[in-house]
Amino acid sequence: MKLKNLIALLAVFALVAAACGGGDDDAGTSPTTAAVLEDTGTEAPTGESVDIDAVLAADLNNCVAAPTGDTIRIGMAMDFSEISGFADIPGSEAVQHLADLLNCIGGVNGSPVEVSVQDIQGDPEVTVRATQDLLDFGANFLIGPPFADFGQPVLQVTEGNVPVFFAASTEPSLPDVAANSFLVTFDDTAQATAAAEYALQEGFTRAITFSSPGPYFGYNPEIFTEVFEAGGGEVISDQSYVPVDDVDFSAQVNELAGIADGSEVLYSAMLAFQVTALRGQMEGQGLDSITYIGTDAFEATGLLFEENNEGIVHTTHAFIEPGGRIDKLLESYEAANGSTLDSGTFAGLYADSMFLGIQGIVNCGCTDPGGIGAAIAAISSFNGFTGEMGYVGTNGIPDKPVSINRVVDGVDTQVASWG
Repeated sequence: MKLKNLIALLAVFALVAAACGGGDDDAGTSPTTAAVLEDTGTEAPTGESVDIDAVLAADLNNCVAAPTGDTIRIGMAMDFSEISGFADIPGSEAVQHLADLLNCIGGVNGSPVEVSVQDIQGDPEVTVRATQDLLDFGANFLIGPPFADFGQPVLQVTEGNVPVFFAASTEPSLPDVAANSFLVTFDDTAQATAAAEYALQEGFTRAITFSSPGPYFGYNPEIFTEVFEAGGGEVISDQSYVPVDDVDFSAQVNELAGIADGSEVLYSAMLAFQVTALRGQMEGQGLDSITYIGTDAFEATGLLFEENNEGIVHTTHAFIEPGGRIDKLLESYEAANGSTLDSGTFAGLYADSMFLGIQGIVNCGCTDPGGIGAAIAAISSFNGFTGEMGYVGTNGIPDKPVSINRVVDGVDTQVASWG
């Protein structure tokens, strides 16, 4: 992750603590199916799914004739400010690149894919105007920003008439099938549950949590505590802190020194630089055998670039396996653009959003946003960049695994896949 993006992230999760039918020029056009299809025997009415691997294998220097059919339009309400740029900037770059690859091999049954990106500038009022612009553009589906502060204005404009994917959000308040609103991630309930069950499986019986009231920073430790104690563990202390700002934990550490014995697991949703600062201060009190487990905030805020990060465990959205789809996306993007795509795991979430929307078009055999949304809600098995997922019976929160990663010899290594 580039330094400028890491610095920009420091405001991201502070915002979370405070929060989280338009026109369609192609409506009613003839049914579409993917130009590159794979017969996988899925539950889709067509029995076909988009062949993502064929798209990733496209050679932009050797494309077929440009597709000329009715355009499939993807709208992206993205926040390029310090609030959400860590995810929305690489996410929008990934989607545009994948659209280029898809068009290179003929589009969707001869229909090109066009992407329109609107910067919402970290402003709810701008978000409303940008979303309307995307509906006027004729977007068949939208990809929205990570946090509810800006996601809710998007949904107010779409009024449930156009599917919206919140690619990088884990906020449980955003998804709602009735509103055509979908997460592409697991939610905070899932990642905190996975962390607690992993800790219990590893034999931990004592835990410490650090929390701050509200969503994310408070909600994740709350769920961790419920699951950990239901499984027979004991949370011996919950310490408060200020997300983003605190780096001096001396008061909390002094208190913990009198009750911790070093056998505990310490769980929080704090940022990477905060947890490594806390760890150093705990070690200064002789508590150097505690295991640290955290959320996707760890990766998003540069865990691998922090000193004293060895052994830290975190829940995240995927493991970037060599030769896997995210790895191929990163390689393809760099080859085409001469620059790297930051936040690879998060870029994979936006890629999944794009292909889920296209899969909805394939499954319903339509380009009407209402039909696409219903088809998305009926997807029971989609194998994307960040794992297999489905929406049947989920009310818009995909049923998908949580990757549990640990820093081993400086390398982020998957140690479990939960769910």
